[in-house]
Amino acid sequence: MRAAEIIIKKRDQGELTTAEIEFFIQGFTAGEIPDYQASAWAMAVFLNGMTARETKDLTMAMVNSGETLDLSSAVEIAVDKHSSGGVGDKTTLVVEPVVAACGLPVGKMSGRGLGFSGGTLDKMESIPGFRVDLSTAEFLEQLRDHGLVLTGQTADLAPADGKLYALRDVTGTVNSIPLIASSIMSKKIAGGADAIVLDVKVGLGAFMDDLEEARRLARLMVEIGELADRRVVALLSDMNQPLGRAVGNALEVKEAIATLQNRGPESFLEHCLDVAAQMLILGEITEEEGKARELALNSLEDHSAWERFLELVSAQGGDLDYLKDPEKLPAAPVVEVVESPRTGYLERIHARMVGETAVQLGAGREVKGQPIDHAVGIEILKEVGDRVEEGEELLIIHARDRSDLEPARKKLLEAHGWSEVPVNPLPLVYDVLR
Repeated sequence: MRAAEIIIKKRDQGELTTAEIEFFIQGFTAGEIPDYQASAWAMAVFLNGMTARETKDLTMAMVNSGETLDLSSAVEIAVDKHSSGGVGDKTTLVVEPVVAACGLPVGKMSGRGLGFSGGTLDKMESIPGFRVDLSTAEFLEQLRDHGLVLTGQTADLAPADGKLYALRDVTGTVNSIPLIASSIMSKKIAGGADAIVLDVKVGLGAFMDDLEEARRLARLMVEIGELADRRVVALLSDMNQPLGRAVGNALEVKEAIATLQNRGPESFLEHCLDVAAQMLILGEITEEEGKARELALNSLEDHSAWERFLELVSAQGGDLDYLKDPEKLPAAPVVEVVESPRTGYLERIHARMVGETAVQLGAGREVKGQPIDHAVGIEILKEVGDRVEEGEELLIIHARDRSDLEPARKKLLEAHGWSEVPVNPLPLVYDVLR
């Protein structure tokens, strides 16, 4: 087989065989197939799609491109969660310590920013000293000793996905259902999770902006999980507007800290409780959703979740002084409050435009390997459905340079849509697929 023939076959809308997929992924992982051919193949998949069988074969080929973890020596049941990507999504930073505080160990491997979507690792690196490069042995030891880990994907686990993930970010091939599904599920399966909660975003700020497309992605991932003998639940959650107020790395860490201290934005808190509840049910802490939400909320109110977050950061080398005094976290030198240009009801806050603006400010990557500015970002002070008066504070821009303010202000105001009549708030969750 030749890589070029496989690219041409998919370009011409052919269905790849299991052997062809395995050949291509193994060759790419080994460095025998170069980046430019992998980019061409990813674009062919993006344009022409894959069948369900091809997607499952791609997932398992990426799983088998490296080692797989067995977490049974560290925990009785390993539960993980994964978001398909969004704007302002710092859910993991809250949910993991909440679930751990309820007695359910969580060993999570997260990723970096992808396109306009922020990355959990980039956010955690706002905390000086925090390590996101734990070895497999360190991962297992910390999971066994502390019951919670948050690190990057090791080079030995699904290495094909790590290489392809970086290419997708800079080649316009991010929002492809087969590539998203295989990327997410290969990492979860290789990482040893027994049960997985998938937070599938849908809307203007998600890689899937159509509810039925997002439902198709969720069903595909649930099916892949079942074939790999995993228990999977998928939430279809809204990403038409940013999640919470903060968009940008250190800003999102500050908002997560506030939420763990039970004083974060109400809508973000509710979403965290939704996700945590599903994890606690899959982890057999309780069978009742109401009880699961109650346990999660109690962990915030009694500060046990906050203590577990401190434990997590300390175990991975982070400086706790920056958590106890979040004002020490990286801060942008230029901060501007933008006031509302009119009176009315907010009917839209275009999450993708907000995310793109954050990237342009430096909070994300426009090219592969570009450094992240942890200090910059945006605070969106209102939500869809709110009534806003002219002159009222609408948003805050955190920038590195004053020259960045005007283009950011212009784009962010364009992201806000107005109505003269009342507008209903957006739902947090559209559906739960089991």
